[in-house]
Amino acid sequence: MAKSFDSPFWDNRYGNAGDDFVFGTTPNDFLVACADHLPPGPVLCLAEGEGRNAVFLAERGHAVTAMDQSEVGLAKAQQLAASRGVTLTTVVADLTDFVIEPGTWSAIVSIFCHLPPDLRRVLYPRVAAGLRPGGMIVLESYHPRQVEHATGGPVASPELLVSLDDVRDAFPGITWDLAHEIERDVVEGHGHTGRAAVTQLLGRR
Repeated sequence: MAKSFDSPFWDNRYGNAGDDFVFGTTPNDFLVACADHLPPGPVLCLAEGEGRNAVFLAERGHAVTAMDQSEVGLAKAQQLAASRGVTLTTVVADLTDFVIEPGTWSAIVSIFCHLPPDLRRVLYPRVAAGLRPGGMIVLESYHPRQVEHATGGPVASPELLVSLDDVRDAFPGITWDLAHEIERDVVEGHGHTGRAAVTQLLGRR
Protein backbone atom coordinates (compact mmCIF):
# COMPACT_ATOMS: atom_id res chain seq x y z
CA MET A 1 0.00 0.00 0.00
CA ALA A 2 1.22 3.53 -0.69
CA LYS A 3 3.16 4.66 2.38
CA SER A 4 1.17 7.88 2.69
CA PHE A 5 -2.04 5.82 3.00
CA ASP A 6 -0.84 3.06 5.32
CA SER A 7 -2.65 1.73 8.38
CA PRO A 8 -1.43 4.48 10.77
CA PHE A 9 -2.78 7.11 8.36
CA TRP A 10 -6.24 5.53 8.35
CA ASP A 11 -6.21 4.68 12.05
CA ASN A 12 -5.53 8.34 12.77
CA ARG A 13 -8.13 9.59 10.34
CA TYR A 14 -10.89 7.35 11.61
CA GLY A 15 -9.85 7.75 15.23
CA ASN A 16 -9.64 11.53 15.10
CA ALA A 17 -13.24 11.63 13.86
CA GLY A 18 -14.40 10.26 17.21
CA ASP A 19 -18.02 9.17 17.05
CA ASP A 20 -18.37 10.76 13.61
CA PHE A 21 -17.92 8.68 10.45
CA VAL A 22 -15.49 10.19 7.95
CA PHE A 23 -17.45 8.98 4.91
CA GLY A 24 -20.83 8.87 6.61
CA THR A 25 -23.03 5.89 7.44
CA THR A 26 -25.09 5.92 4.23
CA PRO A 27 -24.01 3.41 1.55
CA ASN A 28 -22.39 4.49 -1.69
CA ASP A 29 -24.97 5.48 -4.32
CA PHE A 30 -23.47 3.27 -7.03
CA LEU A 31 -23.48 0.23 -4.77
CA VAL A 32 -27.13 0.90 -3.91
CA ALA A 33 -27.94 1.05 -7.64
CA CYS A 34 -26.16 -2.28 -8.20
CA ALA A 35 -27.46 -4.12 -5.13
CA ASP A 36 -30.40 -5.84 -6.81
CA HIS A 37 -28.02 -7.39 -9.36
CA LEU A 38 -25.92 -9.18 -6.74
CA PRO A 39 -26.65 -12.90 -6.37
CA PRO A 40 -27.37 -14.37 -2.94
CA GLY A 41 -24.36 -15.48 -0.98
CA PRO A 42 -21.23 -14.18 0.71
CA VAL A 43 -19.85 -10.75 -0.17
CA LEU A 44 -16.33 -9.43 0.32
CA CYS A 45 -15.89 -5.66 0.76
CA LEU A 46 -12.34 -4.49 0.08
CA ALA A 47 -10.85 -1.53 2.00
CA GLU A 48 -14.18 -1.14 3.75
CA GLY A 49 -13.13 1.40 6.34
CA GLU A 50 -15.90 2.26 8.80
CA GLY A 51 -18.38 -0.19 7.31
CA ARG A 52 -21.19 1.79 5.69
CA ASN A 53 -21.32 -0.38 2.56
CA ALA A 54 -20.81 -3.69 4.36
CA VAL A 55 -23.62 -2.91 6.79
CA PHE A 56 -25.95 -2.01 3.93
CA LEU A 57 -25.29 -5.36 2.26
CA ALA A 58 -25.70 -7.24 5.54
CA GLU A 59 -29.08 -5.54 5.97
CA ARG A 60 -30.01 -7.03 2.59
CA GLY A 61 -29.27 -10.53 3.86
CA HIS A 62 -25.72 -11.12 2.62
CA ALA A 63 -23.04 -12.71 4.77
CA VAL A 64 -20.48 -9.92 4.56
CA THR A 65 -16.76 -9.94 5.22
CA ALA A 66 -15.30 -6.45 5.51
CA MET A 67 -11.52 -6.19 5.22
CA ASP A 68 -9.40 -3.12 5.78
CA GLN A 69 -5.92 -2.29 7.01
CA SER A 70 -7.34 -0.04 9.73
CA GLU A 71 -8.26 -1.75 13.00
CA VAL A 72 -9.87 1.51 14.13
CA GLY A 73 -12.07 1.70 11.05
CA LEU A 74 -13.25 -1.87 11.38
CA ALA A 75 -14.03 -1.40 15.07
CA LYS A 76 -16.35 1.42 14.02
CA ALA A 77 -17.81 -0.87 11.35
CA GLN A 78 -18.70 -3.40 14.04
CA GLN A 79 -20.30 -0.64 16.11
CA LEU A 80 -22.37 0.48 13.13
CA ALA A 81 -23.44 -3.10 12.40
CA ALA A 82 -24.52 -3.62 16.01
CA SER A 83 -26.54 -0.40 15.94
CA ARG A 84 -28.36 -1.70 12.84
CA GLY A 85 -28.96 -5.18 14.22
CA VAL A 86 -26.73 -7.04 11.74
CA THR A 87 -23.40 -8.86 11.96
CA LEU A 88 -20.19 -8.58 9.98
CA THR A 89 -17.02 -10.57 9.75
CA THR A 90 -14.10 -8.14 9.85
CA VAL A 91 -10.52 -8.86 8.83
CA VAL A 92 -7.63 -6.48 9.49
CA ALA A 93 -5.21 -6.95 6.58
CA ASP A 94 -3.23 -5.14 3.93
CA LEU A 95 -4.24 -5.79 0.34
CA THR A 96 -0.63 -6.48 -0.58
CA ASP A 97 -0.85 -9.84 1.20
CA PHE A 98 -4.56 -10.42 1.74
CA VAL A 99 -5.58 -13.86 0.42
CA ILE A 100 -8.72 -14.06 -1.72
CA GLU A 101 -9.64 -17.73 -1.95
CA PRO A 102 -10.64 -18.73 -5.51
CA GLY A 103 -14.29 -19.43 -6.27
CA THR A 104 -15.50 -18.23 -2.89
CA TRP A 105 -17.53 -15.04 -3.24
CA SER A 106 -20.91 -14.19 -4.74
CA ALA A 107 -19.77 -10.58 -5.01
CA ILE A 108 -16.67 -8.52 -4.34
CA VAL A 109 -17.11 -4.80 -3.73
CA SER A 110 -14.44 -2.15 -4.23
CA ILE A 111 -15.71 1.34 -3.44
CA PHE A 112 -13.12 4.13 -3.56
CA CYS A 113 -10.32 1.63 -2.92
CA HIS A 114 -7.44 3.47 -4.56
CA LEU A 115 -4.33 1.39 -5.17
CA PRO A 116 -0.91 1.84 -6.76
CA PRO A 117 -0.70 0.47 -10.32
CA ASP A 118 1.64 -2.38 -9.34
CA LEU A 119 -0.78 -3.59 -6.70
CA ARG A 120 -3.78 -3.31 -9.03
CA ARG A 121 -2.04 -5.55 -11.55
CA VAL A 122 -1.59 -8.25 -8.90
CA LEU A 123 -4.85 -7.85 -6.99
CA TYR A 124 -7.46 -7.52 -9.73
CA PRO A 125 -6.86 -10.97 -11.27
CA ARG A 126 -7.17 -12.42 -7.75
CA VAL A 127 -10.47 -10.59 -7.32
CA ALA A 128 -11.79 -12.06 -10.58
CA ALA A 129 -10.66 -15.56 -9.59
CA GLY A 130 -12.23 -15.15 -6.15
CA LEU A 131 -15.75 -15.02 -7.58
CA ARG A 132 -18.05 -17.98 -7.92
CA PRO A 133 -19.46 -18.55 -11.44
CA GLY A 134 -22.03 -15.80 -11.90
CA GLY A 135 -20.46 -13.75 -9.13
CA MET A 136 -20.33 -9.97 -9.47
CA ILE A 137 -17.76 -7.21 -9.12
CA VAL A 138 -18.89 -3.72 -8.09
CA LEU A 139 -16.21 -1.05 -8.44
CA GLU A 140 -16.32 2.71 -8.16
CA SER A 141 -13.15 4.77 -8.09
CA TYR A 142 -12.19 8.35 -8.65
CA HIS A 143 -11.13 9.10 -12.22
CA PRO A 144 -7.95 11.04 -13.08
CA ARG A 145 -10.15 14.07 -13.84
CA GLN A 146 -10.95 14.17 -10.12
CA VAL A 147 -7.88 16.37 -9.69
CA GLU A 148 -9.95 19.14 -11.30
CA HIS A 149 -12.63 18.81 -8.61
CA ALA A 150 -10.64 17.95 -5.47
CA THR A 151 -13.83 17.00 -3.63
CA GLY A 152 -12.39 13.76 -2.25
CA GLY A 153 -9.97 11.00 -3.07
CA PRO A 154 -6.18 10.90 -3.34
CA VAL A 155 -5.86 13.82 -5.77
CA ALA A 156 -2.31 14.53 -4.56
CA SER A 157 -1.36 11.02 -5.76
CA PRO A 158 -2.90 10.87 -9.26
CA GLU A 159 -1.36 7.46 -9.98
CA LEU A 160 -4.00 6.03 -7.61
CA LEU A 161 -6.88 7.37 -9.75
CA VAL A 162 -8.18 5.12 -12.54
CA SER A 163 -9.85 5.38 -15.93
CA LEU A 164 -11.72 2.59 -17.69
CA ASP A 165 -8.59 1.87 -19.71
CA ASP A 166 -6.70 1.29 -16.46
CA VAL A 167 -9.10 -1.31 -15.06
CA ARG A 168 -11.53 -2.74 -17.61
CA ASP A 169 -9.12 -5.37 -18.93
CA ALA A 170 -7.45 -6.02 -15.57
CA PHE A 171 -10.03 -8.60 -14.41
CA PRO A 172 -9.63 -11.80 -16.46
CA GLY A 173 -12.85 -13.63 -17.33
CA ILE A 174 -15.18 -10.80 -16.32
CA THR A 175 -18.00 -9.62 -18.60
CA TRP A 176 -18.98 -6.02 -17.93
CA ASP A 177 -22.68 -5.24 -17.62
CA LEU A 178 -21.79 -1.59 -17.03
CA ALA A 179 -18.54 0.27 -17.53
CA HIS A 180 -18.41 4.02 -17.77
CA GLU A 181 -16.77 7.26 -16.71
CA ILE A 182 -19.12 9.96 -15.46
CA GLU A 183 -19.33 13.06 -13.35
CA ARG A 184 -21.76 12.95 -10.45
CA ASP A 185 -22.42 14.52 -7.08
CA VAL A 186 -20.88 12.43 -4.32
CA VAL A 187 -22.06 13.22 -0.79
CA GLU A 188 -20.53 10.79 1.70
CA GLY A 189 -19.79 12.32 5.08
CA HIS A 190 -17.19 15.06 5.09
CA GLY A 191 -14.61 12.89 3.32
CA HIS A 192 -16.32 12.89 -0.08
CA THR A 193 -18.54 15.88 -0.79
CA GLY A 194 -19.23 17.60 -4.10
CA ARG A 195 -19.07 17.17 -7.85
CA ALA A 196 -16.74 14.33 -8.76
CA ALA A 197 -15.31 12.43 -11.71
CA VAL A 198 -15.64 8.68 -11.22
CA THR A 199 -15.12 5.36 -12.97
CA GLN A 200 -17.86 2.77 -12.39
CA LEU A 201 -17.94 -0.93 -13.27
CA LEU A 202 -20.39 -3.74 -12.69
CA GLY A 203 -19.31 -7.11 -14.03
CA ARG A 204 -19.88 -10.83 -13.69
CA ARG A 205 -17.75 -13.94 -13.91
